[in-house]
Amino acid sequence: MQYFQAVQKGKQRAGKSQMRMFEAAGFGMLTLTTKRVGGSFEPVGEEDMAAVVESADGFVAIITDADGYTKAQSKAVTRDEAVAIYQKLTAAGGEGGMPRYPRESIQIWSETRPTMRDI
Repeated sequence: MQYFQAVQKGKQRAGKSQMRMFEAAGFGMLTLTTKRVGGSFEPVGEEDMAAVVESADGFVAIITDADGYTKAQSKAVTRDEAVAIYQKLTAAGGEGGMPRYPRESIQIWSETRPTMRDI
């Protein structure tokens, strides 16, 4: 896939995730639209999975694809607020219903961050 095509498709996928974050948190920032796989660019995955990570400014609820590439995030908030957003995202039968991201770290921008495991 050409880079431009990957960006366009990834932007559509991440935009949907951003809207889901906006519904749960009242704010949603688009993060990554592409990922590098085997030396070429691909769009972020279609799947939505929820996690919480700690940032320099507080805690951030995120939506990631199955490979751990972050597609959308909340603003930095307290731990309790991030967990409440996460619970909205993962609530069965509600706006969320997405699964928890199962691995111990995610890729956000150029950083790898550990996910909170004790939610």
